[in-house]
Amino acid sequence: MIIDAHAHVWPDKIAGLALSANRLPDLRARGDGTVGGLTADMAASGVDLSCCLGIANEARHVDSVNRFVADLTGPGRFGFGTVHVDLPVEENLASLRRHGVTAVKIHPLFQGFALDDPRLWAILEAFGDEIAVITHVGEGGSAEANRLSSPRMIADIARQFPALRLMACHFGGYKILDDAEEMLAGADVVLETSWPPSLKTLQPDRVRRLIRNHGAERIVFGSDWPMTSPAEEIEAISALGLTDDETKRVLGGTLARVLGIDSPWV
Repeated sequence: MIIDAHAHVWPDKIAGLALSANRLPDLRARGDGTVGGLTADMAASGVDLSCCLGIANEARHVDSVNRFVADLTGPGRFGFGTVHVDLPVEENLASLRRHGVTAVKIHPLFQGFALDDPRLWAILEAFGDEIAVITHVGEGGSAEANRLSSPRMIADIARQFPALRLMACHFGGYKILDDAEEMLAGADVVLETSWPPSLKTLQPDRVRRLIRNHGAERIVFGSDWPMTSPAEEIEAISALGLTDDETKRVLGGTLARVLGIDSPWV
């Protein structure tokens, strides 16, 4: 059962606008960002379940984003909602619980707050083990924005909140993989595999070593759709030379365990 931990979906009427706001001019979308587009790419790639990540760039959009992802949740889709530090902790939690959302995406580059912001830590403390978290880590914006997330911040969060079900995108450090390997070695955090425009841009030997050093039981597959092709990313993982058990853990078993989803690969 292949589960994609990292897919971005927007309402049809704003998907094009959202994609045009991409902050990496050399990175071109491979999909259209709509539910229909994601469904078609899932069928073509063999993905059984996609985590649809919602992000509120402003606090006033938190509840509407959570409503949207809650409505998406169903066969083939698992909605990840959003929080924002400009809302009180209680309001963030109330929105998630009102819509039955049990996981959130944090994106410092777009939301404008750092992973070490005390207001975010207050939210994470309130999550306990109730709400799973996946977050962007690393570069992808201006120099100022890039400083909002780092592998060191992820390591600090993992130490401070041991009960938190924490997942770090891009192996814990987009474009700064050396730092991620050094600072997250042994950290109790699940790492996600997406690396736009493709995981194939990394040396397979390095990716295989990283997965085995961290443990396939703490690695989850993510495509970062629509910025990549899920089929190509699955192919890249399948070609790494991992054992069958390791490959199944990465492609779905680990994430099913983290999210409490029934899967034959757990």
